[in-house]
Amino acid sequence: MLKGKSAVITGGDRGIGRSIAGKFCENGANVLIVYRSNDEQAEKAAEELGKFGTKVLLFKGDVADPQTAEGAVAKAKEEFGSVDILVNNAGITDDKLLARMSTGDFARVIDINLVGSFSFMKAASKVMMKQRSGRIINMSSIAGVKGNPAQVNYSASKAGVIGMTLSAAKELGRRGITVNAIAPGFIATDMTAVLTDDQKARAAENIGLGRMGTPDDVAGAALFLASGLASYVTGQVIAVDGGLIC
Repeated sequence: MLKGKSAVITGGDRGIGRSIAGKFCENGANVLIVYRSNDEQAEKAAEELGKFGTKVLLFKGDVADPQTAEGAVAKAKEEFGSVDILVNNAGITDDKLLARMSTGDFARVIDINLVGSFSFMKAASKVMMKQRSGRIINMSSIAGVKGNPAQVNYSASKAGVIGMTLSAAKELGRRGITVNAIAPGFIATDMTAVLTDDQKARAAENIGLGRMGTPDDVAGAALFLASGLASYVTGQVIAVDGGLIC
């Protein structure tokens, strides 16, 4: 589905990003993974992904720094010859009740989740506009649609990702670039690992399919949006939440 294509994936060394990288490589794409700090984890991911026979590159940097975006996209263009797909997946949480949340707590989550995605969109779109083709996939969250208690900062960042996605889709469509967002629900990742078994069971009761999702569930949606099957899909927010009831 993606043979000969190249992708930049932020936070691609673990969790949902790692699953997306696996799906892409399995389907023929060359991938550049942007990661922040864990060299051993990133190198292990690259080694595992290399077994699919495509090129896998690593780029270390903080997505909150615009220079990371410029450098990663430039490296992908130089090594792969093109940048066909961007997946803005890197993100953090810093959950606190509003009354206890500092301005710094709020700003750091916004800087990584929202400003970081903006920086990568800006850098990648420059290359994609010259190519007159490209796929941009932004990772939002169901929290950005419905909100969550103790997640004012996270929900705001993910709601911002949705607004940014819708606007960019209107700007870039005539250059052959699609821009979409995925809004995962309760997915079994490091972010949800802190929940107790009882909390997970209660969450599952509010999901139509009766279970939490997996990173592969989200990766399947990303593969669709990155492929030719989604060539006429843009400006959309696809909820991967198992039919979340409330």
